[in-house]
Amino acid sequence: MTANKKYILVLNPISGDVDKTEILVKTLAFAEKFKVEIIVFETSSNDDEKAIRSLYNVHKPQRILIAGGDGTIKMVGEALEQQDVIFGIIPAGSANGLAAALNLPATIEENLSIAFHNHFMEMDMISINGKKSIHLSDLGLNAALVKNYENGSTRGKLGYALQVITTLTELEEPFFAKIEANNEIIECTARMIVIANSQKYGTGVTINPDGVMNDGKFELVILKNLDLLVFGKIITGNIPINTEDIQIISTDNAIITTITPVCFQIDGEYIGEETRLDIMILPAQMKVAVL
Repeated sequence: MTANKKYILVLNPISGDVDKTEILVKTLAFAEKFKVEIIVFETSSNDDEKAIRSLYNVHKPQRILIAGGDGTIKMVGEALEQQDVIFGIIPAGSANGLAAALNLPATIEENLSIAFHNHFMEMDMISINGKKSIHLSDLGLNAALVKNYENGSTRGKLGYALQVITTLTELEEPFFAKIEANNEIIECTARMIVIANSQKYGTGVTINPDGVMNDGKFELVILKNLDLLVFGKIITGNIPINTEDIQIISTDNAIITTITPVCFQIDGEYIGEETRLDIMILPAQMKVAVL
């Protein structure tokens, strides 16, 4: 067989609890069937971005396949942000929020079919204090949960459940925020402010029902009051968007300032405590294969 196409497969060997051997075997079999040469790159957290850029420059692939979670996808996207290439996603991380937002299917075979063949969407990203977000970031309660989860010793759904209890036990007072967007200033007291490029968290929970990932806009979802019941719905089911305790602002840039430092996370990665977020949309940043 002579391959007439080249794809790079970026494989994160330690993300999530998915068997990467199975992904590799099925990807190679798929590639052989469709006469595609696969160049495999395993991440190691040691200058991965530089290595991926070098590999791209050598092989000039038509597509980049990414088997990993949100962190891996974001790293590869940033490494190749100057290149005109299509990304195919094979969800295989502990956090697969982007895959959920794109409504990607559950099986490896279905995702390979999309990653190899389907049309693509030119997906926006969001810049927050110079860092890129691909789907959902937030200030407040959920970011505190992410921090506690990262510091905990138990992974998976049980780890999250345990940290929900810890986070609610340590619950601080709501924070005061000033939001500048759409030539308006909004002052509010909130438990959580979500900066959303998509509709769903990785759990499948809809937080931003009107989110579109390629419309040149993002949404600020302000949750003013979060009791145990509402927070439970964020973790396990759809949030009741029509309540008076929730406000949604659609914009292409914003500044959020707080009086006290507030926990902040980007795409499931805890960043730290912040008092100011400068936010802007980055239109059409990634070509991603979709259904």
